[in-house]
Amino acid sequence: MGEQADAGPVSGRAVLGQTLRVLRDKAGKSLGQLAAETGYDKSYLSRLESGERLSKVTVMEDLDGYYGTGDLLVSHWRVARLDAFKDQYKEYMGLEATARVIRVFSPSIPGLLQTEDFAREVLSGALATADGDESVEEQVAARLGRQYLLRQKPQPEVRVIVDEFAFRRPAAQGQTWQDQLRHLEAAALWPNVTLQVLPFSVGAHHHMSGSLTLLWQRDGSAVAYTEGNSKGWLFEGPDDILRERLSYDRLRDLALSPPDSLAFIRGLLEEHGS
Repeated sequence: MGEQADAGPVSGRAVLGQTLRVLRDKAGKSLGQLAAETGYDKSYLSRLESGERLSKVTVMEDLDGYYGTGDLLVSHWRVARLDAFKDQYKEYMGLEATARVIRVFSPSIPGLLQTEDFAREVLSGALATADGDESVEEQVAARLGRQYLLRQKPQPEVRVIVDEFAFRRPAAQGQTWQDQLRHLEAAALWPNVTLQVLPFSVGAHHHMSGSLTLLWQRDGSAVAYTEGNSKGWLFEGPDDILRERLSYDRLRDLALSPPDSLAFIRGLLEEHGS
């Protein structure tokens, strides 16, 4: 008999699903019992175990607590969530997850600071297909999962500059926009986050068509990532990183100070409330 052909690469989602099944079998629980004891729908849990769905990270935190497995499932989930992103984005995602210093400029509300409802509204427009609802939920879970890095220990030091344009294009749902503004207000007060607004008054600038992110690792290595027109570019060369760092520094110098940026957001909240 000939040798069996090598199987294709196993997805992170499949590994996570298998781990969930093994833990449930080891605990001697049926899907029905697990659903009753955790409060999650039986069919939903089944789809997680089969690798058909990607959960939010909070579900994995709950199940880690239920099984007493520390952060095993959360660790597997961090790998599985990469399945929801395009290949060109996965390397950047891996570097973002381990970065100790993060610098972001975004012409829109960045994914790291989006609320769940705001992210769902943004992604719904881009994924209006026959299977759109499920695709949207997959992308929302993956996007919210990126925010996990903001509360991991040790916390990364993060600076985010957001173009005023982002604040002048509110969400369609009034409550969604108000909640998003309140989330940004809260984030601006987090000890590891500095938030600045780049006002219209600075005029045209060199990053109007896309975002810029700079990441530094614990060992001092750095990368720059730019994104625009649905394409991303990851730069690792010293000259490229220096160019993008200087570019970011110019935007930082043009932006409102952190206190003035917080006052700007609070002013929008007052306008929205009235």
